[in-house]
Amino acid sequence: MKDLTVKFDLSDDRYITAVRLVAGAVCTLAETDIEAMDDFKVCVTESLIMLKNCGNRETEIKFSCEGGVSAEVTGLGGQLHEGDTDMSATLISALLSGVDIVKTGDAVTKLVLRL
Repeated sequence: MKDLTVKFDLSDDRYITAVRLVAGAVCTLAETDIEAMDDFKVCVTESLIMLKNCGNRETEIKFSCEGGVSAEVTGLGGQLHEGDTDMSATLISALLSGVDIVKTGDAVTKLVLRL
């Protein structure tokens, strides 16, 4: 597997649960240990919360397990605004060594997570 892309509306929280399963599957394909897998799943979930809190309507997540596990989590559409992201950003930074957070103005619009 090279890449797997998932796109959905952030207003339906059921998709967040499904994406956690996808993140775990990608980690399994890359033979990631269980602790790192759990950390990655938490970070993907927190990324989605950050995007939703900043007014993003949809998300597109590009997972990859070539050269290590990664997820590019991009917000799409909506009315962007500054959102409550501090706690999620702190948690993600504590769990992963590779994190890039992109903002448009004060709103988070993209996160790149690398395990």
